[in-house]
Amino acid sequence: MKQRDKLLPIPSSNYYSIFAAANSTNTLSQTPHSILKQYWHYDSFRPQQEAIIDHVVSGKDTLAILPTGGGKSICYQVPALMLKGSCLVISPLIALMKDQAYGLQQRGIKSLVVHSGMNSDEVRRTYLQMSSSDYTFLFVSPERLKSTLFLDFLTDWKIGLLVVDEAHCISQWGYDFRPAYLDIAMLRESLPKVPVIALTASATPLVQKDIIEKLEFREEATFFSTFARPNLSFSAFEVDSKIVKTIDILRKLKGSSLVYCRNRRHTKELSDALNAAGLSADYYHAGLEQEERNTKQENWIGNKIDVMVCTNAFGMGIDKADVRCVIHFDIPDTPEAYYQEAGRAGRDGTKAYAVLLYQKHDLADLKDGIILKYPDINTIRNIYEALAYYFQVAIDDGLETMHDFEVADFCKKFKFNIIEVLSTIKLLEQQGYWTLSDSVFLPSRVSVTCSKQDIENLEKLHPELDEIIKHVLRMYSGIWHHYVPVREMQIAQNARVGRDYVQLVLRKLSALGIIDYIEANDKPQLFYLHERLPKNQLNLDMELIQTLKKRYEERVMFMIGFATEKTECRANKLISYFKEESTLPCGECDICLSNRRQIRSRGDFESVRNNIILEIELSGSLNIDLFCKQHSSLMQEQVLKIIRFMLDERQVELNGVGDLIKKK
Repeated sequence: MKQRDKLLPIPSSNYYSIFAAANSTNTLSQTPHSILKQYWHYDSFRPQQEAIIDHVVSGKDTLAILPTGGGKSICYQVPALMLKGSCLVISPLIALMKDQAYGLQQRGIKSLVVHSGMNSDEVRRTYLQMSSSDYTFLFVSPERLKSTLFLDFLTDWKIGLLVVDEAHCISQWGYDFRPAYLDIAMLRESLPKVPVIALTASATPLVQKDIIEKLEFREEATFFSTFARPNLSFSAFEVDSKIVKTIDILRKLKGSSLVYCRNRRHTKELSDALNAAGLSADYYHAGLEQEERNTKQENWIGNKIDVMVCTNAFGMGIDKADVRCVIHFDIPDTPEAYYQEAGRAGRDGTKAYAVLLYQKHDLADLKDGIILKYPDINTIRNIYEALAYYFQVAIDDGLETMHDFEVADFCKKFKFNIIEVLSTIKLLEQQGYWTLSDSVFLPSRVSVTCSKQDIENLEKLHPELDEIIKHVLRMYSGIWHHYVPVREMQIAQNARVGRDYVQLVLRKLSALGIIDYIEANDKPQLFYLHERLPKNQLNLDMELIQTLKKRYEERVMFMIGFATEKTECRANKLISYFKEESTLPCGECDICLSNRRQIRSRGDFESVRNNIILEIELSGSLNIDLFCKQHSSLMQEQVLKIIRFMLDERQVELNGVGDLIKKK
């Protein structure tokens, strides 16, 4: 573990009692280990977790960079349960917020979520719950931070810890910039004594510096876990047939696997091909009904199927440690996305494989995609105007209006490229014109808005509606003037009628003012932050867009270089993107395995190996850098390969300072 800027000592055994007495705003009542055991039933922390937790509970700002599957959530959830007050978590994804809150609730920890799919009454009710009850966690999206309602309630909450999840979103140099994250600094002014922990799975040094500056860290330290995954073998193959290669790989590897595709249609086609080849596979993408998605996900997690063919909509928040293989059927356009998705393999620490498949046209498509991702000003303006027509938003209208958005339908009607449309929406989101929520299932909600007398009168005035409302009142408590999730199918089964009939009755009751009925929705929603402008008045920071385009082009070219690499260790090449240095090749990727076979056939192998063993026997250890310098530059790479081979074969080992010593 590397800890940048400030290295803090590990607390002594009496640290917690001393801190509890000294800190006037936060009080520690339990130790990290007691909380871990009580709520998670673990006996020990993963590497880095405890040091991060110690730093957070000392009241200092913390940046934690842990890889996918590295246990980031525990790094803020444990200290939140130790510190006095509630924990405010800022997160960009509705699905992720809901998953994390649900996981806490399952452990008996009271948690609330506020997201863009909730109406103002639901939001207000949630804030009131936070003010009047002992909820430990409140999850909110960054777009909420400037709302008057949020700021009014913030003064009522006793916040003990501020959490910024997916912290790379605050940086314009990151791969997923979210402008609303910049408002977190303003929030810190209202919470001057509250420590901040920012977490991310991937951030270059430039992004790390940006996070610390934008969040106005004070007494901070950066905790950095290596990006190296020793148990994960990276490979990339140029193939004539991706399907044939995928089938071949999956037949050889037993256990759970993921196959990532960019195209929704391809997920089903490939899944069908795998099943036809005798494999156990299913497909998943965001366009499926929520109930179907849940079933598919549960079947894969429960090992009822082996292979899930999916888009990148699958995987976030899913904790499955025994994935043996992740295949990328299409090349991701950024190393951050690739590292996160490939990193879902082998979280249990045993051998796993990340395989990237490509053809020459894939590389050309990646380059062409740079232009589609960053359209010219005229294309951006035309798409902005077409979206206004699609949503029927007039000029000078639309402020703070929400619209369900089906991108495929829009592109079909207005003849736009889907990548250009999504990219334009993101660019305009970054420039503050609107926000686009992620696609997530929101169940139907009902609130009874009338008086009890009105319900009694309903039997006389509308007897055909009376039976359904009585079923609803019997089945769902707390429904008077509060929104409660309801299931139309469950109501239909109780009333012995059809689901469509229940929906029809609920709509009629809503029209009569008896209830407020919000139907289930799993579509992304676009929220206008400003009135619609004439397209020629759309004012954009094109200098910023060009800078972001340059950064994106660098990411794309890195992925092309990664896929086509023939000599450098593939794992080292990947972690070098994050500016982490590695002395030795991984020994597990396809290139290292190929080099190892070449080494074994070389006549100088025995000579170098014997020299290494002799030096260790004479001096007790061998400094790798000095030994390499004794050879020509052409030979140094071969020497490193031989050392890697000797380490893999357990002929030698590294001591505490990185020198070679004899295997004990």
